[in-house]
Amino acid sequence: MRLHLKIWRQKNSQTSGKFVDYDVDGVVSDMSFLEMLDILNDSLSKKNEEPVTFDHDCREGICGSCGFMVNGLAHGGVPKTTVCQLYMRNFKDGDTVTVEPWRAQSFPVIKDLAVNRTAFDRIIASGGYISSTVGSATDGNTLPIPRPIAESAFDAAACIGCGACVAACKNASAMLFVSAKVTQMALLPQGQVERAERVEAMVAAMDEEKFGSCTNEAECSAVCPKGISFKTITRMNSEFIRANIFGSGNGE
Repeated sequence: MRLHLKIWRQKNSQTSGKFVDYDVDGVVSDMSFLEMLDILNDSLSKKNEEPVTFDHDCREGICGSCGFMVNGLAHGGVPKTTVCQLYMRNFKDGDTVTVEPWRAQSFPVIKDLAVNRTAFDRIIASGGYISSTVGSATDGNTLPIPRPIAESAFDAAACIGCGACVAACKNASAMLFVSAKVTQMALLPQGQVERAERVEAMVAAMDEEKFGSCTNEAECSAVCPKGISFKTITRMNSEFIRANIFGSGNGE
């Protein structure tokens, strides 16, 4: 398979970038998108040209390191798929494929397709923790948590923080990411101590990082590789209202 690539090249966030055209031969349908980029970079290195920079780590859809826009869609548009799990069987011989980084003020470009997502880390640091000692697995199993609540918490905890939700939103909102991190702990007994402070602190940190507001168009959940539901944002809004009404130290 032969592909024509239009890849965004940018030295750093202080310089302007541009699309550069490349042709890649020998692409096999069972390759992942990142493996295809590896072939491109090998060919560039052999010609003493600068390889394309992109983030990756586990290449198993777990770590959340990889991520960029493929033909205008986060992670390539295949449902519940990270770009490292996007296979070349989704493309045809001779296709032109446009590749560019996440576009968001809060995700400045580091180089080429790699962006700085430490804004997410600062949001987590503001309140994404618990102070209670959870004990061993046996102790944890003694806590009576109804199965629907446990499953909802695990569904939210599946978020890998890749940033696709921000890139897909026209306002560059981080509401889906923050709501997943708030929800996963708000539903469980261990997360009750900081429940009110957590949502207030994380929402404040999100605003401080200059992420945009949510306008309820749900592009975020549509591109989420872990299928985080848009309803998670509704839950976070409820948590925020609860915190403002009851404050800390008050029960339901």
